[in-house]
Amino acid sequence: MIKSVKIRLKPTKNQQKKLWRSAGVARFAYNWALEKQKQNYQNSGKFIKNGDLRKEFTVFKKQDKNLWLYETSNNVAKQAIKDVDVAFKNFFNKKSRFPKFKSKKKSKPSFYNDNVKLRFKKDSFLLEKIGWIKCSEPWRIYSDEFYNPRVSYDGKYWYISVGQNYEPVQEELTKESLGISFLPSKLAYVSNGMNFDSIDNFAKVKKLNKKITRLKKSIVRKEKNINIKSFKNINKQTKKLNIVTRKLINFKKDLIYKVISMVVKTKPSRIVIQSLNIKHIKRNSMLHKSIKSQNVYNFKRILEYKCKLANIEFVESVDDPKIHTNTCYVCGNYQNSENIKIFKCEECGNRIDKISQSAINLSISNW
Repeated sequence: MIKSVKIRLKPTKNQQKKLWRSAGVARFAYNWALEKQKQNYQNSGKFIKNGDLRKEFTVFKKQDKNLWLYETSNNVAKQAIKDVDVAFKNFFNKKSRFPKFKSKKKSKPSFYNDNVKLRFKKDSFLLEKIGWIKCSEPWRIYSDEFYNPRVSYDGKYWYISVGQNYEPVQEELTKESLGISFLPSKLAYVSNGMNFDSIDNFAKVKKLNKKITRLKKSIVRKEKNINIKSFKNINKQTKKLNIVTRKLINFKKDLIYKVISMVVKTKPSRIVIQSLNIKHIKRNSMLHKSIKSQNVYNFKRILEYKCKLANIEFVESVDDPKIHTNTCYVCGNYQNSENIKIFKCEECGNRIDKISQSAINLSISNW
């Protein structure tokens, strides 16, 4: 299997300019291709093939006013056009929303580097038309073959993410089956009794959220009366906002990785997680906000990835969550309990909180 690795780059000032230039060309090519596809679809009801679009872009580059596009690698623009094609395919397959144009202010600066021309030596990567860039943690690179290399900027540092061939280590697993259920007040509840508090309850998260709110209000106030001084202050506040947002995202991601690591280290043979009814969640604004804030989708995605590495069977329940919360795990009796948190079985007298019962029912379910 392919394991992805993300490593921080340490470019010089001159290299940073080249990185920004490549990210700008990638954004420009993506927006150009998206505009072409939208115009052609409105006129003819069809989409342009990926190869035809790249040939048209090659002709477009040769114009005198567009010669600046030759300052970066040819593969940067090619892959950006391919990304538009993939975005439309995902949209028609109902896997994502309709593609949007990339904004210079809001979109994440990133670009593709050809995997064939990418080189790694000691503690440096060789990027096309940029040169050798030093990196941190070079010991994490253990192969000369790279898949889908992407260079990105997170608001403070530049990173490169590459895929490498990885053979999972065969470890002895227990016969235990774990169930994981989600709740707005909890990040995750595991059937073996492991209980993880909500991310939003951490003091650091509350502090960072307050800073973000304060900075956003400050930017809105300054945007009402724009002049030369306020424009400079808006840029300063925006940079501060990006740094604080980056801290919050990284803190949440770190917590999720630690929680998943604790669950996977118990070495169960199977993990079953509760599926989320997105349509039902969106109806409740408070519930939707809580689930979104806790990055439940990323939790599921990372857990599935970690299970593959550890050869653990990963299952996502497709049943209605109400079935697991309102079914007694002792006798199997199903009843609609009026109590929101506690389940009381009328047949066997079992009394348990619903989130615990949901996790236990997931662990003993037959899939």
